[in-house]
Parts: sequence; C-alpha cells; structure tokens
Amino acid sequence: MTIRLGLQIPNFSYGASVADLFPAVTAQAQEAEAAGFDTVLLMDHFYQLPGLGEPDEPMLEAYTALGALATAVQRVQLSTLVTGNTYRNPALLAKIITTLDVVSAGRAILGIGAGWFELEHRQLGFDFGTFTERFEKLEEALQIIVGMLHGERPTFSGKWYRAENAVNEPRYRDHIPIMLGGSGEKKTFRLAARYADHLNIIADIDQLPAKLQVLQQRCAEIDRDPATLETSALLTLVVDGYGAHRDIAEAQGGRAVTGAIDQIADEIKRRVLDVGIDGVIVNLPTHRHTPGVITEVGQALKGLLDG
Repeated sequence: MTIRLGLQIPNFSYGASVADLFPAVTAQAQEAEAAGFDTVLLMDHFYQLPGLGEPDEPMLEAYTALGALATAVQRVQLSTLVTGNTYRNPALLAKIITTLDVVSAGRAILGIGAGWFELEHRQLGFDFGTFTERFEKLEEALQIIVGMLHGERPTFSGKWYRAENAVNEPRYRDHIPIMLGGSGEKKTFRLAARYADHLNIIADIDQLPAKLQVLQQRCAEIDRDPATLETSALLTLVVDGYGAHRDIAEAQGGRAVTGAIDQIADEIKRRVLDVGIDGVIVNLPTHRHTPGVITEVGQALKGLLDG
C-alpha cells in the first residue's frame, strides 16, 4: 500500500439538486483516477465541519458512498480521512472495511482516528466522553480490528469493547492497510507507530519537520524502523484561475497552499516532500465540483512524486 497522491473530497455543496450530488462525486473520483491520483478519500462525518460550511450542508455517509465509488473507479484506493472510531462498534467497522475491500477488489484502506466533532456526537446520540476516553477506545478498537482484518478470530474484553472469537469472512486480502490521521504526538503518533501502515499528519506545513522527528522517536520506542511507517500531509489547495473563494482556505490556516499551480507544486516540494514526508493528500473545498482543477493538480503533483 502506498498513498503518494490522494484526493480528499471534503464537501458536497455543489449548488445542484440532490439527484446531481453523487454524480458530481463520481465525476471527481474518475477525474482523480485519470489524473494519476492513487487514492480517493471521503470525510467520515455526518455534519459539515466548522471552517468548511454549516452543519446542515449536504454530507454523505462515508462507507455507503465509498461502496458506490468502488464500482465507478477501477484503480484508485478508497478510504476515509479518517473514520471516527466513536461512531461504530470496532467489530462492525472491521466488517465494513473488509466488505469494501471485497467490493473494490482489494483497494480499501482503513483510515481511523479517535473522533473529535462534539456537535455530531451530542446531536446524533454518540457517546463523546473525554479526550483520554476517546483514545482509550481507539486503542481497544485497534486490538480487535487488526486481528479481524488478518483473518484471526480475536477474543477481547476491555473497558470499552469486547469481542468473542470474532469471525470476519469473506476477506479479499490477508492485510488491509491501516492509516491513522492526526497531529497528536503523545497519543496518535504512539498508536500509529504500534498499529499503522501510514500516518497522515494533519498539521501546519511549518510544523512538519518537527512532527517527523517526534514520529521517529515513537518508532524508536518500540524498535520499529520508521521507514516502514509511511507518512503524508493533508493540504488544502486554492488554485488560481478557477474562480475559487479563499475564505475556506483562510480558515485552514497553515495547511493551505494558494497560487498558480506551478507555485503550489514548488511550495509542496520544498516544504513537504523535501523535508521527508512521503506523500500528500489534497482537498479543494473552495473549488467544489469544478471540472479540470483536479486534473491540473494531479498532473503537477504526480510529476513531483514520480521525479
């Protein structure tokens, strides 16, 4: 599994009818595949996030949408960035991601994190708990999920979750890659070093060199070669010439890169790839569904990564 160039689709507010909404998502995924992206990712949220829109703006359930996308694209990997662990029982999540892997013929990646959007939890009835509790839940969940993805039959009894000889069939592969997403050096990075194949670092670009140093320390603590844990950065791009609104980019702060496509590519090379990050996952929320922009971004960044 390699995520070198991913496209996250973070919003579904396209100014069109509901009937036209998923065709627009499909068109973006197909454009990304044709432009050389290796992964397409959706957010696992039920409400739109602050900084991207209002809570009642359109938001599709991620795994239903990914299952449909699996039939619309043939090559790209499919994932969330990232699944909120608090939204699903871990054994159910293992079954969901394994089913996506079967449906997509081996293209699923389990992106997962502790969960953080309190409004969703409160209004929809999910237990939010404390920061510490959410990470306790995540680590327990991973102990169940990893075994199930490998075809084991885990029995587990923890503070938050339990499973007894949990069966997970059918499976397309003996290993489905796991990606953690976040910026927490004490908890997220430690769990990534122990359980993950990939860490998506969600942090300001200026922080990336320091984040990599900490990640190397977390790997050293458990005698893991850091080269075996892939990394990527999540970036918001605003490309000149496509009529984008920059207000969303401003809300993303130090994770936003704006300008002409050659300027964006140069900044990503210098400040992300050259400091040691393996790949990039980009989103284009200000462009909504604008045919052509994904192609331009993909061609520019794929050239950097292939070079």
